Amino acid sequence: MSNSAVRAIPTDLGYGSHETASKGSGYADPKVLPVNLPSSDKMVFRKPPDGGWGWVIVVVSFFTQFLCYGSPLAVGVLYVEWLDAFGEGKGKTAWVGSLANGIGLLASPVCSICVSSFGARPVAIFSGFMVAGGLMMSSFAPNIYFLYISYGIVVGLGCGLLYTATVTITCHYFDKRRGLALGLISTGSSVGLFIYAALQRELIDLYGLDGCLLIVGALSLNILACGSLMRPLESPDSPPPEKTCVDKVPDRYFVYHEKEKTVEENISILEKGYVDEKCVNNIPDYKQDSILNKNVLSPINVNEKDSYKKKVVEQTNFCKQLAKRKWQLYLNYWEETMVLFKNKVFSALFVAILLFDIGGFPPSLLMEDVARSANINEDDYHMPLISIIGIMTAVGKLTLGILADFKWVNTLYLYVITLLMTGVALFAIPFAKSYLTLAMLSGILGFLTGNWSIFPYVTTKTVGIEKLTHAYGILMFFAGLGNSLGPPIVGWFYDWTQEYDTAFYFSGFCVLLGGFLLLLAALPCWNACANQSSKLPPNTYSYKVASSA
Repeated sequence: MSNSAVRAIPTDLGYGSHETASKGSGYADPKVLPVNLPSSDKMVFRKPPDGGWGWVIVVVSFFTQFLCYGSPLAVGVLYVEWLDAFGEGKGKTAWVGSLANGIGLLASPVCSICVSSFGARPVAIFSGFMVAGGLMMSSFAPNIYFLYISYGIVVGLGCGLLYTATVTITCHYFDKRRGLALGLISTGSSVGLFIYAALQRELIDLYGLDGCLLIVGALSLNILACGSLMRPLESPDSPPPEKTCVDKVPDRYFVYHEKEKTVEENISILEKGYVDEKCVNNIPDYKQDSILNKNVLSPINVNEKDSYKKKVVEQTNFCKQLAKRKWQLYLNYWEETMVLFKNKVFSALFVAILLFDIGGFPPSLLMEDVARSANINEDDYHMPLISIIGIMTAVGKLTLGILADFKWVNTLYLYVITLLMTGVALFAIPFAKSYLTLAMLSGILGFLTGNWSIFPYVTTKTVGIEKLTHAYGILMFFAGLGNSLGPPIVGWFYDWTQEYDTAFYFSGFCVLLGGFLLLLAALPCWNACANQSSKLPPNTYSYKVASSA
């Protein structure tokens, strides 16, 4: 293999596709190793321009998230209609919206692999068809189980793929201004929630539930136009040549070097089963047996025979190395996972994000039904409660993100405060009996839900920038699990008690428990104990609470 070209390749397995959902300081570039490759296999990439066509990428990524997340985040408006249309329980019906919002996070490793393998533009176009098709199919749903597939899984998975594609292509185009670019595109989902809540209600009044889903699905087809503008940041001057079968194997496996048996030893093993096909095929069939038995061909093509044997041996060794390298990568992944969970703060963060999504996500789905259950007159509605949650979520993302940039603000404590305040607000929902109080609580909950913008900061400070990709992927998986379980659990509580009071007491307890566990794990006393104890093992990271966030 020629040493004329060197490429840096990622050594991670593609986990944590959502690690880039933060500002520039919270983005983890994957670790790379130099690999010697032929010069013809070299791929040239341009330097991130931090502008130019990158701003077009920001605009189309904003509208992509606006169009794909608008309906799933504002599914509370549809939830009320589905309750009346199918007559199922609240817990069973809530699965539709929870799957649509959670399946993308649960499938984050798959989404990351798809974008890495095919690129952002093809994935965005394909996912646009998924979202639009899922919404349109939902208009023909004969029962709630059909919606689990069409709206919950198809639309949810499409949204997850689009989120990964937009974040990835934006990070390719921006380096110094990456934080600004990611902040702008992340507000697309919040603006979509604000507008789609009112839009879907108006469409339902005019065209009914089925007509609403058809029109929203048709609007989602604009994602195809947005995706077509996601031009990859790759130099067209050096197109990759067609590779041989061996060269098509992922380059990362070439870094594995293990001494195998010598060529001579392997050739002796192959001697018994070797037949020189090329020479045999050039001889008439009726003469092959006699000639082979007399070993006439052996002295004629010795060099060619040895060359063939060596190639077979080399390819055999390569396949063995490939399998061992792949197995070693998986072993390293699980070893790194175990090291992460030895960190007290990371373990508490994992529990906190799971409990926060179980308890904190249901209001955005169920708040409209809460108002209806409280017998609030529809004439008092000045704005849908879900729209209030959406616009305040955007405000919360920006405000908390700005606070996190101050050196005197500790992002971990800031995140804990948002959890505790969210728990208190959830406890207050059963006492709200008017539109005004529900609107105020919706605004507070929406603002606090904006803590998603500082969650990558907290993760970075907890595990370090070098482990952010791995750790963030694990945390997002459990966040998706919480999103999927939260609304059905609250709905089941209502089906059991015929009131939302117990359900929101349970939600508030979950969020408060997660906040207190995270606060306990981050107390400075743990650092003092760690300093007095023996040295920390390598590759572990202890969060210093006293440090600036």
